Amino acid sequence: MTTSAAELLQKVFKTLADPTRIRILRLLEQQELLVGELMMILGMAQSRVSRHLAILREAGLLTDRRKGTYVAYRSSLPESGPWREAWNLARDGLSGDPTADRDDALLARTLAARNARSGRDFFEEVGPDWDALRRVFGDDLLRARAIMALVRPPLRVADIGTGTGILALELARQGLDVVGIDRSEAMLEAARRKWTLEVGDGRGRVEFKAGDAHALPLEDASVDAAFAHMVLHSLEEPERAVREMGRVVRPGGRVVVVDFLAHDHAWMEQELGLLWLGFTPELVTSWLTHAGLVDVRLQREAPDSKRDLPASFVAVGQKPESAPA
Repeated sequence: MTTSAAELLQKVFKTLADPTRIRILRLLEQQELLVGELMMILGMAQSRVSRHLAILREAGLLTDRRKGTYVAYRSSLPESGPWREAWNLARDGLSGDPTADRDDALLARTLAARNARSGRDFFEEVGPDWDALRRVFGDDLLRARAIMALVRPPLRVADIGTGTGILALELARQGLDVVGIDRSEAMLEAARRKWTLEVGDGRGRVEFKAGDAHALPLEDASVDAAFAHMVLHSLEEPERAVREMGRVVRPGGRVVVVDFLAHDHAWMEQELGLLWLGFTPELVTSWLTHAGLVDVRLQREAPDSKRDLPASFVAVGQKPESAPA
């Protein structure tokens, strides 16, 4: 056996020795899937799924194609040779395996749900499951700090890109009246269901509206604060969205933006559909200033050392009490 042949066999055995990679290959041999779909089927965090996908892709066992702003993966195992022989052996060994049967059942459910939602964008497709995917952003701490940057209740605030209403409900618990805005009806349906379980005495009110961050369905100067948490990186025109936030805030009110600083985590663009790989502090502060806001401040947040995530920021700007002369 030549050295190159021995090295190839070593790579084959090492790659296919991991049970998670076997599960992923088995699923992708049956159906092209998005990372989010694999996460839900496997019950694993994005970082773990992405790590295994990277290994399989480097071995030449996967192909990917862009699906809108997202990337879909499929198996590309060769028809013959060591990879095919080893794979056939590994796959045949899963016949009747309970984990494989469970994966097949969840795959069928995922495909049925996908077909039922055909024609919708990624956020419509994910819908109520967004809470699980949102944890990828590690946003609990940032969300809490951004809440502290808001003016105190009783006031009315707008949560732009509210998703399934996680932040909107937290703000309501603080006694604020909240307008949650999102362009995904599936997200809003999940948010409304949550709110029906949260209603109680002494809390603020929540109203959910369908709308685009680039053209908010709110009147000028109609809220005391506007908040966008991990939203700008998914928008086609983030600067325009910031201007809209400035428009709907009353004099003396605040605009609060939380997002990633500029980074090179390309997997987030490829697998989570981010349109922007973060923003520089200078760019964000210029957006807030051009939106007519003053006392603009930006606080950097260190990345989570336990996750493969970039650093983030919390930026705040205030609308002048009166228009400049």
